[in-house]
Amino acid sequence: MPNPILLLMGVSGSGKTTIGAMLAGRLGWTYAEADDFHPPANVEKMHAGIPLNDDDRRPWLEATARWMRDQTAPAVVTSSALKRKYRDLLREGRPDLRLIYLEGDKDLIGGRLAARHGHFFPKELLDSQFADLEPPGPDEDPVVVSVDGPPDQVVQRIIDRAGLVPNS
Repeated sequence: MPNPILLLMGVSGSGKTTIGAMLAGRLGWTYAEADDFHPPANVEKMHAGIPLNDDDRRPWLEATARWMRDQTAPAVVTSSALKRKYRDLLREGRPDLRLIYLEGDKDLIGGRLAARHGHFFPKELLDSQFADLEPPGPDEDPVVVSVDGPPDQVVQRIIDRAGLVPNS
């Protein structure tokens, strides 16, 4: 895989941003946070406690997919990518995409969201995230990693399970 893209997916509060940035730093790869690709209307809707629907998510997913297609070097990008059809859209044009599923139960994630400040995603929307979540199946060849533990431990699990080589 000369130019891989790692897509870190999971519900809000699973640690995508923290783990993604740390992983990209350890690997020396480009990093992007898919939340940055949300149109302002989506951010306002989530801030108001209104779950996004598929129509809301489409422009965001398309912008994320464009960013991934434009990469000419290995990269890490984070996105909830909750449904299979979202991941299929993100995978278009990127056969080198590697899916990393950050897995955690509702109690663990809920506790993290309750402690998080300054993020536009309120903890009240967590139920909608778990309702929409379609965990990746074996045919998607995901690397499934528990987020139970400190971020540096989760990053090391990803590196080990995906067979990645950190930047020295």
